[in-house]
Amino acid sequence: MKENIHPKYVECTVSCACGYAFKTRSTRPEIKLDICGNCHPFFTGKQKLVDTAGRVEKFKKKFGETVHVSAKAKPVKKVKTRAEKLRKATAKILTSAAKKRKTAK
Repeated sequence: MKENIHPKYVECTVSCACGYAFKTRSTRPEIKLDICGNCHPFFTGKQKLVDTAGRVEKFKKKFGETVHVSAKAKPVKKVKTRAEKLRKATAKILTSAAKKRKTAK
């Protein structure tokens, strides 16, 4: 095995954005996390929005306006169901039959 090519394996401090910190071993002396086991939504049951460098606002700015524009551009058509068509046809038949009876008398 070659000598002096492997990184040093030292004790490191892992710190989270929530303030929790613990020690472990790694090739880096310090590791910073956004979410750890103490504050992760899966383990806590609470929802947490992590916005790194304003990405949520950037997404809303980019796609927020296009969603509203496309919704206004396409009007919603009312689709007649088969039952509505059948009711209308039945009503038409019944009214025309009633008119025929009146004229026959």
